[in-house]
Amino acid sequence: MKKEVLYNKKSRELLTEELRQEPFERLTCSFYRYIHIDNPELFRDELYRNWNAFDIFGRIYVATEGINAQFSCPEHHWEAFKKNMDSTTTLAKMPLKIALQPGESFYKLTIKVKDEIVAYNLEEDEYDMQHVGRHLTAVEFNRALENQDTVVVDMRNYYESEVGRFTDAIIPDVDTSRELLPEVKRLLHGKEDNTVLLYCTGGIRCEKASAYLVHHGFQNVNQLGGGIIQYAHDVKAMGLKSKFIGKNFVFDARMGERVTDDILGVCHQCGKPADTHLDCGNDACHILFIQCDKCNEKYAGCCSAECKEFASLPVAKQRLFRKDPEKVVSRARYSSRVKPRLNDLN
Repeated sequence: MKKEVLYNKKSRELLTEELRQEPFERLTCSFYRYIHIDNPELFRDELYRNWNAFDIFGRIYVATEGINAQFSCPEHHWEAFKKNMDSTTTLAKMPLKIALQPGESFYKLTIKVKDEIVAYNLEEDEYDMQHVGRHLTAVEFNRALENQDTVVVDMRNYYESEVGRFTDAIIPDVDTSRELLPEVKRLLHGKEDNTVLLYCTGGIRCEKASAYLVHHGFQNVNQLGGGIIQYAHDVKAMGLKSKFIGKNFVFDARMGERVTDDILGVCHQCGKPADTHLDCGNDACHILFIQCDKCNEKYAGCCSAECKEFASLPVAKQRLFRKDPEKVVSRARYSSRVKPRLNDLN
């Protein structure tokens, strides 16, 4: 009996071209839920069958502790897709966060079973998901930011905060989720009795982070309900002043959604104001970096002159050089800060 294939086998080039030829629009969306899943592998396979039937594209992580999903759905399948979600106990009545801006986000469906749905690498005795921080609305979060005893913490990685953040937020100097919680606890030492406000892209990182801080003795932990995405929707709908400025970094091909017109980042090559993240055009590099329009033209979407030169070589020669690490361009030559590879983002 032929085994069912529950993953995509087409090339990236073909999938990308098929996406661009689609005669319909897609909605990009995200959600998460901490809920016990007895058999993540079985749940993963059932989810793939269901979502593939709706032409869903995206990146979904499943673990015993729950599900974390970022995806796009064809508009004409949206209502049927939501009905299908509500038909399952695990996904019923799921709060769905629609992207702030449209654009090509994902080109295939990838569903993976993980140890954690956010890669904090925590031991089970370091948190209790039954005791998390209080979820605040946009109005409540704005009001809390005005209190003198409030400490606001960005629960994202440094490269996300480079292009957008809440004013006066503590920005942990980390590049991966694994480094984040110990660093936040260190930065908040002595502030256990302060009002702590946490925020992240969609709320999932704050959920476990708040449980971690509560477990470690912080008395008044709060989190932005629905994250920056929901906050941006709400301040616009209610006519509030956005206290989040700049762009919201997102983990898909768009790499950012503009919330306000403020440009907080700088080009990693020339230092001029810029907030467009790119995946280096050199396939042997793929560093994530910020580049202005002028440098984009100068370096052909690459992070350095060396990468531009390497990317201009015939593909056969590039493949030959990749077999010799000394001939592949160093990934840290253009900045004192080593930027993550796009494929390594959590």
